[in-house]
This record gives sequence, structure tokens and C-alpha cells, in this order.
Amino acid sequence: MSDHAGPDSTAVDLGVVVLNYRTPGMVVDCLASLEGQIHAPAQQVVVVDNHSGDDSADQIQAAIEQRGWARWARVVRSPVNAGFAAGNNVGITSINARVYLLLNSDTIVRDGAIERLMTTLCQHPEVHLLGPRLEWPDGTHQISTFRYRTPITELQSASKLGSLGRLLEGHVVAHELDAWAAGLDWVSFACVAIRREVIDRVGLLDESYFMYFEDMAYCRKATRAGFGIAYQPEARVVHLRGGSSPVKEATQQRKRRPMYFYNARSHYFRSFYGFPGHMAANILWLIGFLLGSLRGRSGAVRHEWRDIWVSPKHTMGDRA
Repeated sequence: MSDHAGPDSTAVDLGVVVLNYRTPGMVVDCLASLEGQIHAPAQQVVVVDNHSGDDSADQIQAAIEQRGWARWARVVRSPVNAGFAAGNNVGITSINARVYLLLNSDTIVRDGAIERLMTTLCQHPEVHLLGPRLEWPDGTHQISTFRYRTPITELQSASKLGSLGRLLEGHVVAHELDAWAAGLDWVSFACVAIRREVIDRVGLLDESYFMYFEDMAYCRKATRAGFGIAYQPEARVVHLRGGSSPVKEATQQRKRRPMYFYNARSHYFRSFYGFPGHMAANILWLIGFLLGSLRGRSGAVRHEWRDIWVSPKHTMGDRA
């Protein structure tokens, strides 16, 4: 059961939750892209300042007032920064909506995307979580639909061997799609529409994940409960990526990732596969790492061989 109250006649049609942590400029740009797409009072936007510790919330509030967005947008200030899942939960519980749209601060919503997502949900009652097409500013597609991570996927991802990848093609996490698709494993929570009944039955996001893996974990719980997940590429959202987290940049540069990433990974594997499954995932990752290293193609970042063994302890963003 969720702490969230059930739907009622006072619920708005759409509640958009934008999470901010020291990215006020990006949030203002995101809100500007929503201008004209959000129709008050039936649709509302909540910006959650995740205890930035600077003047982010004030800057965003000032922009809302100065640009005339106060009819449809407001700022909620979280007293702590407990991570991505917890911050989004603050937003979800602060607004009574039939559909929630979780939206990263580093996004720009293309014209018509909100209407397309809402129309799709109306036309497809069997779809309960819906992801748009994520793309770069130049329109280049970003993969935003995925298969679940399993112990076997760790072998493939650590090796980066094409031949092994072909053998394990069905276990590659990234699942690139360019057309409407339903019955998916999971979609990126950089932008996702979630029906209220999912939250009422599955609950809020798991706050044991500080950042990363929470979207995949939530989708697994939702599909277990019988809810459907789909992808609507006609709704387009620019995702700048990395604006709110250093993990993607660290991965690209093969630098060490923050420990909250590995704590989240460990929590995910132990939640869905138990301790033996977590150990199997790590052993298969090491095998893949060794195979890839022999060919000079390992997908590992610095110290990853050691960091994967951390226990699934919530670290409040520890980067040690």
C-alpha cells in the first residue's frame, strides 16, 4: 500500500514533478518548454528542490513569478536531499493527480509531447507507465527503453565483446526502439508518465536507491503487479544527460563512479535475485571483465572490479 491517498474528484488530470538539485538554470529552461503545454488548473507542475543548499529554489520561484507561470507551477522545498527516488516521492505526495509525469531537470519537452502522452494513455487503458522518445538537442535518438539487468547481463556488459554480445543478444540491457511498443521491461525515468493506480498499488519509489536503478526496480514491481509499460516515440523530449549526476560523464571517461551507484546496484540485485544472485552477477561480471581485458575491450571503469562488492547500504550520496 502507498501512503498516497486514492484518486478522487479533486484530483488534477496531470501532476508534473521536476526534481532540482543545484540546476536552477536547467529547471527554468525545462519549465519554459512546458509553457503552453500545461493547461491549468487541470494540469499542474511541482518543482521539488532537493535541499540544494544554495539559492536554487529562490531562483526558480522568482522565474515562476516573473514569467507568469504561477497558475500552473510552484516550488516545494525538501528539508533533506535523500536522493532521486525520495525527491520524486516528495513531489508525488504534494499533488493529487490521476497521472504523474516525472521529469528530469535536464530535459526540454518538445511541443506537443505532453498532449501526445496524455492522449496515448487515454487510447490505451492497458498501458500504465509510458515513456517518450528521448533525444539529444539535434534530434538524435537516445535509447530510453531497456531490458532488465540480470546476472547474465553483467557478463555481456563487462566484456564488450561483439561475438559474446551476439550470443547474448536477448540479454543486452539497452533495447533500442524507433516505433510504438508495449509490454516493455522498463523505460527511463528521465521522463515517464505513471498512472495513479500504479502508485496506489505498488507504492512510491524505493528510497533505498539514492540514484540509479530505482526506475528499473519500480518497473519490475509494476509489471509484477500486472501493469503495462509502453513507449511512445511521437512524444519527444530532449534529455541533456548528466546535468543532475556525474555518473554518465564518469562512465564515458572511465573514471570511478560514485559509490551510491554501486550501492544501488547491490540493492537491486539482492532485492530481485537474493544474495546468491548478487554474487552470481558479480562473478559473471568478473568473467566478462577478464574476457574483455584480454581483447582490450573491457567495459569497466576505474576500480569497478572492487566497487561491485559493496553491500546495498543507502549512503545519502556518499562519493568515497
